[in-house]
Amino acid sequence: MIDTKPTLPAYFAVTGAYFAFMLTDGALRMLVLLHFHSLGFSAVQLAYLFLLYEFAGVVTNLSAGWIAARYGLGSTLKAGLFLQILALIGLTQLDAGWGLWLSVVYAMGVQGLSGIAKDLTKMSAKSAVKVLVPDEESTLFKWVAAVTGAKNSIKGLGFFVGAMFLAFVGFQASLLGMAALLAIVLLAIVLRMPKGLPRGLKGAKFKEVLSTSPQVNWLSSARVFLFGARDVWFVVGIPVYFLSVLSDGSEAGNKAAFFTIGGFMAVWTILYGVVQIRAPKILNAQSKSSAKLVSNAGQWVASLIAIPAILAFAVYIVPQESVGLTVSLILGLLVFGAIFAVNSSLHSFLILTFTSGQRVTMDVGFYYMANAAGRLIGTLLSGISYQIGGLPLCLMTASAMLTLSWLSTRKLIARA
Repeated sequence: MIDTKPTLPAYFAVTGAYFAFMLTDGALRMLVLLHFHSLGFSAVQLAYLFLLYEFAGVVTNLSAGWIAARYGLGSTLKAGLFLQILALIGLTQLDAGWGLWLSVVYAMGVQGLSGIAKDLTKMSAKSAVKVLVPDEESTLFKWVAAVTGAKNSIKGLGFFVGAMFLAFVGFQASLLGMAALLAIVLLAIVLRMPKGLPRGLKGAKFKEVLSTSPQVNWLSSARVFLFGARDVWFVVGIPVYFLSVLSDGSEAGNKAAFFTIGGFMAVWTILYGVVQIRAPKILNAQSKSSAKLVSNAGQWVASLIAIPAILAFAVYIVPQESVGLTVSLILGLLVFGAIFAVNSSLHSFLILTFTSGQRVTMDVGFYYMANAAGRLIGTLLSGISYQIGGLPLCLMTASAMLTLSWLSTRKLIARA
């Protein structure tokens, strides 16, 4: 059993708001991707839509840790929810009569606002694990894995919800419905937030955001390439590839493809979250030291490198209409997701062991800045790789980035 603290009601309020946010975040990603692809956007243009979203995450995480340290976690949580509501409403103003590039620029700007919102909310929830729940190392991993895994499962459900809403409700009505949901959550947080969140320290300096810990820095470097390796196929490559295979271009064909793609992305992310929750048991973490778990991180990322390379070779040599190839891709990416989930969950635990209660928001912010940088790089390379070499190049790029993540983890092991 996990011990409790008087501050747990505040923790559950924060994570509840975070989960509601991530449901809308997953739905929004699928809505934007499929809606704009149906409007004729190319792979690179689709990647552009998410670039500012990810870049905003880099900048936001760098500053959000300082904002939370100075003004308190409650301020960043409320700001994140409010900005996401604005972003959802903002996207409803997109006019089908606008030119292509005006639509791209406008959608990029609104997505950037959503990126700021997402990382303000995420940093609040992840920092809350360190400051609001039991800090014994034997139980901390369980709390970290639970909130991270549940978040990803809920985001995965959001992928399916987004595809379903697009098919049956339409783009604008879906956005307004999600904005209304978050408005209710924000109102509840403002009126009924339990006590316990840190209020902030007025003396916190922005320059303290940059970590001087080699362990935090090398873990952050490994995180950049780990998440870049996922998003280089996840953001554009796989959804567009499956859409080209599954749809005949008709409205009915697109609708069926939306369900299939949204369903796959949802199942992948939900299972990824389930494995994250079980990561402490899979690793037998309770009986291991932090140094041993750092060593495990290197082993788990090394085991990922070959999977996208093998899948890339399969896609390259087999005709894309092959049922066997599609099944092999699905199974291979599910295996990738399971191993990736253990590695990601382990990273999320290690950052909290490497930091202190005084620096937690700053180190977590710095670490998730690296996470956002990886997603930014992966998103950009996803569009470019698919445009140049299709899905095989996306997958080979993922394998190369995993190799860089492994090299960074080797440096971390040397410091453990």
